[in-house]
Amino acid sequence: MHFLDQAKIYIKSGGGGPGAVSFRREKYVEYGGPDGGDGGRGGDIVFEAVEGLNTLIDFRYTQHFKASRGGHGMGKDRTGASAKPLVIKVPVGTQIVSDEDRETVLADFTDVGQRFVFLEGGLGGRGNASYKTSTNRAPHQHQPGIAGEEMWLWLRLKLLADVGLVGLPNAGKSTFINAITNTHAKVGDYAFTTLVPKLGVVRHKAREFVLADIPGLIEGAADGAGIGDRFLGHIERCRVLIHLIDISGTGDQDPAEALRIVEEELEAYGEGLENKPRLIALNKVDLGDSELAKAFSEELKAAGAEEVFCISGATGAGMEKLMDAVLQYLPEKTRTETKGAERDPEEGDDAAEQWSPV
Repeated sequence: MHFLDQAKIYIKSGGGGPGAVSFRREKYVEYGGPDGGDGGRGGDIVFEAVEGLNTLIDFRYTQHFKASRGGHGMGKDRTGASAKPLVIKVPVGTQIVSDEDRETVLADFTDVGQRFVFLEGGLGGRGNASYKTSTNRAPHQHQPGIAGEEMWLWLRLKLLADVGLVGLPNAGKSTFINAITNTHAKVGDYAFTTLVPKLGVVRHKAREFVLADIPGLIEGAADGAGIGDRFLGHIERCRVLIHLIDISGTGDQDPAEALRIVEEELEAYGEGLENKPRLIALNKVDLGDSELAKAFSEELKAAGAEEVFCISGATGAGMEKLMDAVLQYLPEKTRTETKGAERDPEEGDDAAEQWSPV
């Protein structure tokens, strides 16, 4: 499945149905009169956040969404049927952004089941029965119905994850996420192996949380270098960031320089990323010795890191200690833990006894 986190779409709510012009013509009825009913209301455009989606790829093939028009009014004072709303399903984390500046957020979906009526359908037109007065006994006036609203807008996806994974290219992020989640990220001995964000669920000490891996950052990413910083939006809502640094010597920068580059790119991007808690992890310690890891740890602490973890995504060394540190930044019940939580049978019985329909 392809990953798509931005899409431009056109939406239009349904117009109201026209009112009817009708007169009663019934046998044995001495006086007839107008009996044209009103038109039905047009369909609304509704956005809903649903489970099971983590990309906007569906909007690559369908960009136009138009709700149905309301039904026509009919004789015998029959009102036209109102059109059903058109529900557009989007992944959790989707933002609706104005097409004018592509910055103004019009709606933000952060919870499963969240619904938002974005465009309301037009009202149905009045039938001629509603125009009847004491002086106008046979009106022929009617309304055609109010037209629906229409607009272009952008959908922008920001994945909802508890923990974000950042670092320079080839820092071992794909190996790291593969080791602790069920993700099968591509691993290769070259830069930018990861081209799109990856999500995985980590299970550690009876707790679960979502980990997001984004493509590697390089110096000048804020100005478009490499893949740029467009995917940093997917870690804006993370509670804590894990910064992986390679100590194997395969990279061009030493750990302190790697720390500086990524920190500067996060600060240049803004949106609060520079203020998020950071866990610094020296990766690939299996390719070096303990004395080298200790020296690099001291160097990173001198550069501003509070605590440094020495780990190996390939062998699993030091991973448990790092995951323990991650849990300190997460709430007692994370999002994935609360889904499908079973009810205590004893509590349920008590609740059933206390319930009363009166």
